[in-house]
Amino acid sequence: MSQGGGRSLVLIHGAWVTAESWDTFRQPFEAAGYTVHAPTWPMLGGRSARQLNESPPAGLGALTTGAIVDHLQGVIETLPDPPLLVGHSFGGLFTQMLLDRGVGRAGVAINPVPIGGIVPGPTSLTAVLPAIARWNGWNRPYAMSRQVWSNRFANTAPLALQNGSYDTYVIPTSGRILHQAATWLGTVVRPERRKAPLLITGSEGDRLITPYISRATFKIQRRSEAPIDFTLFSNRSHLLIAEPGWEEVAGRAITWAASRDV
Repeated sequence: MSQGGGRSLVLIHGAWVTAESWDTFRQPFEAAGYTVHAPTWPMLGGRSARQLNESPPAGLGALTTGAIVDHLQGVIETLPDPPLLVGHSFGGLFTQMLLDRGVGRAGVAINPVPIGGIVPGPTSLTAVLPAIARWNGWNRPYAMSRQVWSNRFANTAPLALQNGSYDTYVIPTSGRILHQAATWLGTVVRPERRKAPLLITGSEGDRLITPYISRATFKIQRRSEAPIDFTLFSNRSHLLIAEPGWEEVAGRAITWAASRDV
Protein backbone atom coordinates (compact mmCIF):
# COMPACT_ATOMS: atom_id res chain seq x y z
CA MET A 1 0.00 0.00 0.00
CA SER A 2 1.25 3.50 -0.73
CA GLN A 3 0.22 6.82 0.69
CA GLY A 4 -1.54 9.10 -1.78
CA GLY A 5 -3.51 12.31 -1.80
CA GLY A 6 -6.90 11.17 -0.64
CA ARG A 7 -7.93 9.00 -3.59
CA SER A 8 -8.09 5.25 -3.12
CA LEU A 9 -7.71 2.57 -5.76
CA VAL A 10 -8.41 -1.13 -5.39
CA LEU A 11 -6.78 -3.43 -7.95
CA ILE A 12 -8.62 -6.75 -8.31
CA HIS A 13 -6.68 -9.59 -9.89
CA GLY A 14 -8.16 -12.40 -11.92
CA ALA A 15 -7.88 -16.17 -12.07
CA TRP A 16 -4.57 -18.05 -12.34
CA VAL A 17 -2.51 -15.18 -10.94
CA THR A 18 -1.58 -13.65 -7.60
CA ALA A 19 -1.81 -9.98 -6.67
CA GLU A 20 1.86 -9.69 -7.70
CA SER A 21 0.58 -9.44 -11.26
CA TRP A 22 -0.19 -5.77 -10.42
CA ASP A 23 3.31 -4.88 -9.20
CA THR A 24 4.26 -2.84 -12.28
CA PHE A 25 0.80 -1.67 -13.32
CA ARG A 26 0.13 0.00 -9.97
CA GLN A 27 3.08 2.39 -10.24
CA PRO A 28 1.50 5.09 -12.48
CA PHE A 29 -1.52 5.21 -10.15
CA GLU A 30 0.74 5.74 -7.16
CA ALA A 31 2.55 8.49 -9.07
CA ALA A 32 -0.85 10.06 -9.82
CA GLY A 33 -1.61 10.28 -6.11
CA TYR A 34 -3.72 7.20 -5.48
CA THR A 35 -3.43 5.10 -2.35
CA VAL A 36 -3.27 1.68 -3.98
CA HIS A 37 -4.62 -1.52 -2.46
CA ALA A 38 -4.26 -4.91 -4.15
CA PRO A 39 -6.17 -7.47 -2.06
CA THR A 40 -6.16 -11.12 -2.95
CA TRP A 41 -8.92 -13.72 -2.87
CA PRO A 42 -9.97 -15.85 0.07
CA MET A 43 -7.54 -18.73 0.81
CA LEU A 44 -4.69 -17.11 -1.13
CA GLY A 45 -3.44 -14.57 1.39
CA GLY A 46 -0.12 -15.12 3.10
CA ARG A 47 1.07 -17.76 0.61
CA SER A 48 3.59 -17.39 -2.17
CA ALA A 49 2.92 -18.55 -5.72
CA ARG A 50 5.32 -21.42 -5.11
CA GLN A 51 3.46 -22.53 -2.01
CA LEU A 52 0.10 -22.30 -3.76
CA ASN A 53 1.36 -24.39 -6.65
CA GLU A 54 2.94 -27.01 -4.41
CA SER A 55 -0.06 -27.29 -2.10
CA PRO A 56 -3.30 -25.60 -3.22
CA PRO A 57 -5.51 -24.73 -0.22
CA ALA A 58 -8.26 -27.18 0.66
CA GLY A 59 -11.50 -25.83 -0.74
CA LEU A 60 -9.89 -23.68 -3.42
CA GLY A 61 -11.49 -25.75 -6.17
CA ALA A 62 -14.99 -25.01 -4.85
CA LEU A 63 -14.45 -21.30 -4.16
CA THR A 64 -17.36 -19.35 -5.65
CA THR A 65 -17.64 -15.97 -7.33
CA GLY A 66 -20.02 -14.87 -4.57
CA ALA A 67 -17.54 -15.75 -1.83
CA ILE A 68 -14.77 -13.84 -3.59
CA VAL A 69 -16.93 -10.76 -4.11
CA ASP A 70 -18.14 -10.92 -0.49
CA HIS A 71 -14.51 -11.01 0.65
CA LEU A 72 -13.51 -8.09 -1.57
CA GLN A 73 -16.52 -6.08 -0.43
CA GLY A 74 -15.47 -6.62 3.17
CA VAL A 75 -11.98 -5.31 2.41
CA ILE A 76 -13.25 -2.32 0.47
CA GLU A 77 -15.73 -1.30 3.14
CA THR A 78 -12.88 -0.88 5.64
CA LEU A 79 -11.47 1.96 3.54
CA PRO A 80 -12.27 5.54 4.61
CA ASP A 81 -13.80 6.48 1.25
CA PRO A 82 -15.26 4.59 -1.71
CA PRO A 83 -12.39 3.72 -4.05
CA LEU A 84 -11.93 3.46 -7.78
CA LEU A 85 -12.04 -0.24 -8.68
CA VAL A 86 -9.81 -1.62 -11.44
CA GLY A 87 -10.19 -5.32 -12.19
CA HIS A 88 -8.57 -7.56 -14.77
CA SER A 89 -10.17 -10.69 -16.27
CA PHE A 90 -12.21 -12.31 -13.48
CA GLY A 91 -11.34 -9.18 -11.54
CA GLY A 92 -13.23 -7.24 -14.19
CA LEU A 93 -16.27 -9.43 -13.59
CA PHE A 94 -15.92 -8.89 -9.82
CA THR A 95 -15.61 -5.15 -10.37
CA GLN A 96 -18.97 -5.09 -12.13
CA MET A 97 -20.56 -7.27 -9.44
CA LEU A 98 -19.27 -4.90 -6.77
CA LEU A 99 -20.63 -1.85 -8.60
CA ASP A 100 -23.91 -3.74 -8.89
CA ARG A 101 -23.92 -3.86 -5.07
CA GLY A 102 -23.17 -0.15 -4.78
CA VAL A 103 -19.54 -0.75 -3.75
CA GLY A 104 -16.94 1.59 -5.26
CA ARG A 105 -17.22 5.04 -6.79
CA ALA A 106 -16.31 3.93 -10.33
CA GLY A 107 -14.90 0.90 -12.08
CA VAL A 108 -12.54 -0.13 -14.86
CA ALA A 109 -13.06 -3.67 -16.15
CA ILE A 110 -9.97 -4.68 -18.14
CA ASN A 111 -10.84 -7.46 -20.60
CA PRO A 112 -13.44 -8.85 -18.19
CA VAL A 113 -14.70 -12.42 -18.02
CA PRO A 114 -18.27 -12.39 -19.37
CA ILE A 115 -21.08 -11.46 -17.04
CA GLY A 116 -24.17 -13.66 -17.10
CA GLY A 117 -26.10 -13.36 -20.36
CA ILE A 118 -23.11 -13.47 -22.71
CA VAL A 119 -22.43 -16.59 -24.75
CA PRO A 120 -18.65 -16.82 -25.26
CA GLY A 121 -17.42 -17.52 -28.77
CA PRO A 122 -15.47 -20.66 -29.70
CA THR A 123 -12.06 -19.12 -28.96
CA SER A 124 -12.96 -18.46 -25.33
CA LEU A 125 -14.94 -21.65 -24.90
CA THR A 126 -12.13 -23.89 -26.06
CA ALA A 127 -9.78 -22.16 -23.64
CA VAL A 128 -11.79 -23.23 -20.59
CA LEU A 129 -13.29 -26.46 -21.91
CA PRO A 130 -10.51 -28.67 -20.46
CA ALA A 131 -11.27 -27.25 -17.01
CA ILE A 132 -15.04 -27.62 -17.08
CA ALA A 133 -15.05 -31.01 -18.84
CA ARG A 134 -13.12 -32.73 -16.02
CA TRP A 135 -14.80 -35.15 -13.66
CA ASN A 136 -15.86 -33.20 -10.57
CA GLY A 137 -14.25 -30.12 -12.05
CA TRP A 138 -16.86 -28.05 -10.19
CA ASN A 139 -14.96 -28.77 -6.96
CA ARG A 140 -11.35 -29.10 -8.11
CA PRO A 141 -8.67 -26.45 -8.62
CA TYR A 142 -7.41 -26.01 -12.14
CA ALA A 143 -3.82 -25.18 -13.07
CA MET A 144 -2.91 -23.54 -16.36
CA SER A 145 0.05 -25.15 -18.12
CA ARG A 146 2.98 -23.09 -19.33
CA GLN A 147 1.99 -23.83 -22.92
CA VAL A 148 -1.59 -22.63 -22.43
CA TRP A 149 -0.33 -19.56 -20.59
CA SER A 150 1.91 -18.69 -23.54
CA ASN A 151 -0.65 -19.51 -26.24
CA ARG A 152 -3.81 -18.13 -24.65
CA PHE A 153 -3.03 -15.70 -21.85
CA ALA A 154 0.25 -14.06 -22.86
CA ASN A 155 0.39 -14.79 -26.59
CA THR A 156 1.62 -11.36 -27.72
CA ALA A 157 4.11 -10.93 -24.86
CA PRO A 158 7.85 -11.54 -25.39
CA LEU A 159 8.96 -15.08 -24.59
CA ALA A 160 11.02 -13.94 -21.62
CA LEU A 161 7.98 -12.26 -20.10
CA GLN A 162 5.79 -15.28 -20.79
CA ASN A 163 8.19 -17.48 -18.87
CA GLY A 164 9.04 -14.96 -16.17
CA SER A 165 5.43 -14.17 -15.36
CA TYR A 166 4.52 -17.86 -15.32
CA ASP A 167 7.30 -18.60 -12.87
CA THR A 168 6.51 -15.59 -10.67
CA TYR A 169 2.76 -15.37 -10.16
CA VAL A 170 0.79 -18.05 -12.02
CA ILE A 171 -1.18 -20.32 -9.66
CA PRO A 172 -4.07 -22.82 -9.76
CA THR A 173 -7.57 -21.35 -9.66
CA SER A 174 -11.04 -22.40 -8.58
CA GLY A 175 -12.79 -24.84 -10.90
CA ARG A 176 -16.11 -23.60 -9.51
CA ILE A 177 -15.75 -20.06 -10.84
CA LEU A 178 -14.96 -21.38 -14.32
CA HIS A 179 -18.17 -23.41 -14.30
CA GLN A 180 -20.12 -20.44 -12.98
CA ALA A 181 -18.82 -18.17 -15.73
CA ALA A 182 -19.73 -20.77 -18.37
CA THR A 183 -23.26 -21.38 -17.01
CA TRP A 184 -24.14 -17.85 -15.75
CA LEU A 185 -24.64 -19.18 -12.21
CA GLY A 186 -23.94 -16.30 -9.86
CA THR A 187 -22.51 -14.00 -12.52
CA VAL A 188 -25.60 -12.06 -13.63
CA VAL A 189 -25.33 -8.28 -13.26
CA ARG A 190 -28.30 -5.91 -13.33
CA PRO A 191 -27.14 -2.73 -15.08
CA GLU A 192 -30.09 -0.73 -13.75
CA ARG A 193 -28.54 -1.03 -10.29
CA ARG A 194 -25.23 0.52 -11.34
CA LYS A 195 -24.95 4.15 -10.29
CA ALA A 196 -21.21 4.53 -10.81
CA PRO A 197 -19.26 5.17 -14.04
CA LEU A 198 -17.71 2.16 -15.74
CA LEU A 199 -15.00 1.72 -18.38
CA ILE A 200 -14.69 -1.60 -20.20
CA THR A 201 -11.68 -2.55 -22.29
CA GLY A 202 -10.86 -5.20 -24.85
CA SER A 203 -7.79 -6.03 -26.91
CA GLU A 204 -7.51 -7.38 -30.41
CA GLY A 205 -4.90 -10.02 -29.61
CA ASP A 206 -6.68 -11.52 -26.61
CA ARG A 207 -7.21 -15.26 -27.14
CA LEU A 208 -8.85 -15.81 -23.77
CA ILE A 209 -11.36 -12.96 -23.49
CA THR A 210 -11.94 -11.90 -27.07
CA PRO A 211 -13.01 -8.40 -28.16
CA TYR A 212 -16.44 -9.90 -28.88
CA ILE A 213 -16.92 -10.56 -25.16
CA SER A 214 -15.77 -7.08 -24.17
CA ARG A 215 -18.15 -5.49 -26.67
CA ALA A 216 -21.02 -7.74 -25.53
CA THR A 217 -20.36 -6.69 -21.93
CA PHE A 218 -20.42 -3.04 -22.98
CA LYS A 219 -23.72 -3.58 -24.80
CA ILE A 220 -25.34 -5.02 -21.67
CA GLN A 221 -23.91 -2.34 -19.40
CA ARG A 222 -25.22 0.40 -21.69
CA ARG A 223 -28.66 -0.34 -20.21
CA SER A 224 -27.54 1.52 -17.10
CA GLU A 225 -28.31 5.20 -16.69
CA ALA A 226 -24.81 5.63 -15.24
CA PRO A 227 -21.93 6.56 -17.58
CA ILE A 228 -20.31 3.76 -19.58
CA ASP A 229 -17.30 3.89 -21.90
CA PHE A 230 -15.38 1.40 -24.01
CA THR A 231 -11.76 1.21 -25.22
CA LEU A 232 -10.30 -1.36 -27.60
CA PHE A 233 -6.53 -1.75 -27.57
CA SER A 234 -4.60 -2.99 -30.57
CA ASN A 235 -2.37 -6.06 -30.65
CA ARG A 236 -2.38 -6.96 -26.94
CA SER A 237 -2.91 -10.31 -25.24
CA HIS A 238 -4.86 -11.02 -22.07
CA LEU A 239 -1.68 -10.04 -20.20
CA LEU A 240 -2.09 -6.43 -21.31
CA ILE A 241 -1.55 -5.19 -17.73
CA ALA A 242 2.05 -6.41 -17.80
CA GLU A 243 3.26 -6.84 -21.38
CA PRO A 244 4.94 -4.05 -23.39
CA GLY A 245 2.47 -1.22 -23.80
CA TRP A 246 0.92 -1.71 -20.36
CA GLU A 247 1.61 1.98 -19.68
CA GLU A 248 -1.04 2.91 -22.25
CA VAL A 249 -3.58 0.70 -20.51
CA ALA A 250 -2.84 2.23 -17.11
CA GLY A 251 -2.79 5.71 -18.62
CA ARG A 252 -6.19 5.19 -20.21
CA ALA A 253 -7.65 4.18 -16.86
CA ILE A 254 -6.14 7.21 -15.15
CA THR A 255 -7.27 9.73 -17.77
CA TRP A 256 -10.72 8.14 -17.92
CA ALA A 257 -11.10 8.41 -14.13
CA ALA A 258 -10.07 12.06 -14.31
CA SER A 259 -12.59 12.72 -17.09
CA ARG A 260 -15.32 11.22 -14.91
CA ASP A 261 -14.08 13.17 -11.87
CA VAL A 262 -13.32 10.02 -9.91
